Amino acid sequence: MDIAEESGAGTLTYVGRFDLAEFAVVLEPGEPLRAARRAFYAGMVALTDALRAYAPPNKEIAIDWPDAIRVDGGLVGGGRLGWPSSAKEDEPPRWLVFGAMIRTVAMNDREAAVYPLASALDQEGFGETGAVQVTESFTRHLMRALDTWQADEFDRIASQFLNRLVRERNTSHVIANNGDLLVHRIGTDRTDRRDLSKGLLLPSWLDPKLGGPRL
Repeated sequence: MDIAEESGAGTLTYVGRFDLAEFAVVLEPGEPLRAARRAFYAGMVALTDALRAYAPPNKEIAIDWPDAIRVDGGLVGGGRLGWPSSAKEDEPPRWLVFGAMIRTVAMNDREAAVYPLASALDQEGFGETGAVQVTESFTRHLMRALDTWQADEFDRIASQFLNRLVRERNTSHVIANNGDLLVHRIGTDRTDRRDLSKGLLLPSWLDPKLGGPRL
């Protein structure tokens, strides 16, 4: 975010770590901020597609709304979105930054037993897939997702994202024009609204003390 305005759209930064794929990309949307935040969903679609490209057959790669990525239920990381603090909801932001972290390697053999809700790509059968492969795959799939958005408007991105959500019984989901998630309880008149802008303020998957995904 510190270099977003100077560097401009398409700038990709990454951290060379053995155990973690960590990267971010600068975007320059043409829509007001309230709608431009939907770029986060394109980023999450690209991130899950990047993992699917290397996943073993039948591995479930799912999203905990709005930002966490799970492989067969185990938390491996997630995405986040930043924008200028001075940005106004009804004006296009000068930039957005989509960032992600994916745990590629468990640091010790005890993690699977001690932290059963956390996982890493090496524990899930991704073989030698590391930070370089995940980052390169993400960039390719992000370009594809943004092309899809331009060609088919946002509806196809929304559909792809919703199909990857962790399943909730007796519910249906719709993404509103401002990016909020509308959760309808089937058989009732109840619809809950989940605020995307608030959901992105603090990443649900990030442990600030660890500097990486939660255990």
